[in-house]
Amino acid sequence: MPSTDTDTDTDTVGMFPPHVLREYSVLADGERGAVVGPRGDVVWMCVPRWHSDAVFSSLIGGSGVYAVTPTGRFVWGGYYEDGSLIWRSRWVTETGIIECREALAFPGDVHRAVLLRRIVAVQGTAEVHVILEPAAEFGRRHLSHLRRDGDCWEGRVGDLRMRWTGGAGADVHGDRRRSLRFTHKVREGHHHDLVLELSDTALDSQPPDAGRMWEATATAWQEAMPKLGDSIAPRDARHSYAVLRGLTSSGGGMVAAATMSLPERAKAGRNYDYRYVWIRDQCYAGHAVAADAPHSLLDDAVRFVAERILEDGPHLKPAYTVTGGPVPDQRSLDLPGYPGGHDIVGNHVNAQFQLDALGEALLLFAVAARHDHLGSDHYQAVTAAVTAIQHRWHDPDAGIWELNDRHWAHSRLICAAGLRAIAAAGASAADAAEWSRLADAIVADAGADCRHPSGRWQRAPDDPRVDAALLLPAIRGALPATDPRSVASALAVRDELAREGYVYRFRQDGRELGQAEGAFTLCGFLMALADHQRGEALTARMWFERNRAACGPPGLFSEEYDITQRQLRGNLPQAFVHALMLEASLRLARPWTDPFHQ
Repeated sequence: MPSTDTDTDTDTVGMFPPHVLREYSVLADGERGAVVGPRGDVVWMCVPRWHSDAVFSSLIGGSGVYAVTPTGRFVWGGYYEDGSLIWRSRWVTETGIIECREALAFPGDVHRAVLLRRIVAVQGTAEVHVILEPAAEFGRRHLSHLRRDGDCWEGRVGDLRMRWTGGAGADVHGDRRRSLRFTHKVREGHHHDLVLELSDTALDSQPPDAGRMWEATATAWQEAMPKLGDSIAPRDARHSYAVLRGLTSSGGGMVAAATMSLPERAKAGRNYDYRYVWIRDQCYAGHAVAADAPHSLLDDAVRFVAERILEDGPHLKPAYTVTGGPVPDQRSLDLPGYPGGHDIVGNHVNAQFQLDALGEALLLFAVAARHDHLGSDHYQAVTAAVTAIQHRWHDPDAGIWELNDRHWAHSRLICAAGLRAIAAAGASAADAAEWSRLADAIVADAGADCRHPSGRWQRAPDDPRVDAALLLPAIRGALPATDPRSVASALAVRDELAREGYVYRFRQDGRELGQAEGAFTLCGFLMALADHQRGEALTARMWFERNRAACGPPGLFSEEYDITQRQLRGNLPQAFVHALMLEASLRLARPWTDPFHQ
């Protein structure tokens, strides 16, 4: 089809420069995610799976964007429909109010992504610019083989098939970097649907009906969302559950985040690809869900983690793809990256051993057993995890923060917690006794070389620093919260790692805490749980409220929070933060009970 623009490099990326992370919303259908900016610009989406190459990658300086933007001046807002990842961008213009309802059709198909966008004229006439410029393989391959049949465009984007309905008025722009563009008006009280399909297999002969897709997606979200019990933040608890559900694939694997290469610290080199399933994060999500009831996400976590342990045993990797495959080696794509960072695909975690993942797996299996949701086949995974701990608990590991191999106190103590929990969750008398003895030996070993002279736990035998991760052993039952080492550790975290109601992981060096890295929102929620466990209800609520505010208008958490600038840092949405927010919101609503030793 002829082009209306001979410019071979139409700069759509320059039209939609990056925003601060707090202004982005995320759509997800379990198999992939899309990042949407305040100008209605979809700047990130990988197809067909989470770990596939991106077809919209302008977030990190690649090509590819899909924008629905009001003409003229406007101010932005938006909200998620309750208990879903259906987002409504909302713009107040000089002449009216426009909304764009947007979602990935849910639940997702592993081969076909369906991105739904409905332009709604809430007040006055809505006039929007629409630009569709997909570019496969992180921007290297552009639209080709374009043809239009009435209201429907079809073409190819690299190896992907594309179909776009609702863009009958669009023209083709550019030669090499081709895009479809048009301006559209919608009368007050009316709407206009756009449906984008991208697939690695053949598409159905007929395009989908937008109305039916919307109805099916809304219904599926309603059915996927459980009626959560008492929570001190019911709306946010439901939202976090929806985020975790949106990040969880049909195979049960939950990715750590939807994005990659979003820097934790400007020009500090801490950029990572989080589009994979971390065993630890998956267990955190299972713990959180089990704090309420045995909802489907608990079963998903048990299934995925059990399969990985049965397959790899003592060689369990910290992370996998959602299909259970290996995480690819880390490499650069030679893209500009998000400002302050650089592009990274793959993750060096594929070469690490993280001992605590085995302990977290046992904790997950224990809470599932308490809910009678641990099948007989899963008990083989329990035995395999225990055997792996028996063989490897003396080995140095990379630890929760994925650093140099050491004998980390946290890693050993979490294994002890897992052993105690599974021993108390219906194990035979002989197994329970053996596993409890092993837990005692591990705690004694950590106590011998990781008890700081002040009485608290220290990070490793050769690292005397306090670490917020050392709040977890008492929370998870490795030893009582009243144990002097637990009490001293909690006080040390509060005194040395807390600022303005937020908590940092550990002191990187002699600099002020906020100069080395952002506060870890995960650690703030751990502090809330630790204080609640010790009966300090007021301070527990303070930590919770402070940290649940560390998000932007869409209510999404990233890994770190810059206290000074009030900005999100790192990839988003960060699953383990949403998991701990959910768990804390449920546990703080009632007196503390030990979920592992009831």
